[in-house]
Amino acid sequence: MLTLYHAPKSRSSSILVLLDELGIRDKVDIRTVTIPRQDGSGGRDPANPHPEGKVPYLVNGEDWVRERGAVVLYLTDMFPEAGLGPLPGDPRRGQYLSWLSWYQGVLEPVAILSFFRIEHPALTATLRDYDTALQRLDEVLSGQPYLLGGDLSAADLLVAGLFLYFGESMPRTPAVDAWARRIQSRPSMARAAEGDG
Repeated sequence: MLTLYHAPKSRSSSILVLLDELGIRDKVDIRTVTIPRQDGSGGRDPANPHPEGKVPYLVNGEDWVRERGAVVLYLTDMFPEAGLGPLPGDPRRGQYLSWLSWYQGVLEPVAILSFFRIEHPALTATLRDYDTALQRLDEVLSGQPYLLGGDLSAADLLVAGLFLYFGESMPRTPAVDAWARRIQSRPSMARAAEGDG
């Protein structure tokens, strides 16, 4: 059985949404652990096998997966019947992989830097800036409802999480806002929030 180490109201909450969307919540043992929080509360949980005490951390027998993009890819490949992640050979596979990697390698870092008003030319040259990242999203979402076209994918769930977590404090365009609201209105979001207490 799959085991997910999860901390309520953290980055791993997006994986609870994915489990729901995949229809596999009953196939995963969800173990709640504590993590250090930005406000100083919480702490590293000795029951969490993640080497840095973070979440999400997915275990499958002897195998394990960490980092949300990797967990999303692992689960959508493992449970393709839900249609949330294009498989190898699908003409949208490259786009799917790119959005998963872009989220973790570009969008989340520049959003955090922007939120805390940290600027440096080396960071902008390496990662881009928040406005540029937002423009990339807007270019796509102005012409289609989801990142890969007309249908929801797990990439939407991952990338939209930034706007749902930070709420109105993250600037967004009308197209990005409408897309984030579509994601937020999904029943899986309400169930994950309810499960998080």
